[in-house]
Amino acid sequence: MSSENESCWSGNGSVGTLTCLLLAWEDWVGLSNLEDYLSFLDYLLWVFTPLVIVFILPFLIVILLYLSILFLHVYKRKNQLREAYSNNLWDGARKTLATLWDGHGAIWHGYEVHGLEKIPDKGPALIVYYHGAIPIDYYYFLARVIIQKGRTCHSVADHFLFKVPGFKLLLEVFSVIHGPQEECVKALLSGHLLGISPGGVREALFSDETYPLLWGKRKGFAQVAIDSKVPIIPMFTQNVREGFRSLGTLNPYQPVAVTMARGWVANRS
Repeated sequence: MSSENESCWSGNGSVGTLTCLLLAWEDWVGLSNLEDYLSFLDYLLWVFTPLVIVFILPFLIVILLYLSILFLHVYKRKNQLREAYSNNLWDGARKTLATLWDGHGAIWHGYEVHGLEKIPDKGPALIVYYHGAIPIDYYYFLARVIIQKGRTCHSVADHFLFKVPGFKLLLEVFSVIHGPQEECVKALLSGHLLGISPGGVREALFSDETYPLLWGKRKGFAQVAIDSKVPIIPMFTQNVREGFRSLGTLNPYQPVAVTMARGWVANRS
């Protein structure tokens, strides 16, 4: 028995009551090496904290999307009180969110766009891009187009996105459609920009660091361009695969890196 325990049992006032209670609790539960346990837990926390940060990042993107939706709802309610309720209601909201997303891209990934001048200031064009594990580079691109071109680029998204709770308003404000080809042609004939990734979710999940295009037999985008008689503008983001890993290509020995992303907009064809 230690000297502190002896002091507690003898009633010596030199040992505090709280200390005696802690010692008694340690003896009762059998944790005589409590400090060793706490030290081991502190070591585990130090080891796993970077892993938690890495894997929680995609969830932070989802949270940012929901915060964007919340902002749109607040913006809508505020402007309902104004007499000038018109079709341009969402312009301020789009520009504000574009500024937030553009700042996120610049700070977190050092996102840059090369060749943005090839995007027409007016008139239609079909933008075809590679679908990374998470197409956050395309979100940054949309933000840059809104800020520097003053245009809203329509986008084609997978059907499942329209079933995500709370996403309806966000998709409407940013002119996201799920097809079919007729809707795409209609948007282009109306003079809008339209972004589409032929690979879609399949490319996001099963492509890898060699960046193969997994389009399969998806050639509808080409038919849309032919029917609407608009130019096709290819776009690719450097390092988009190094920013996020999908489960299909996850390598436990290869760390997830936060890398500089550069979007390259090619010549129109």
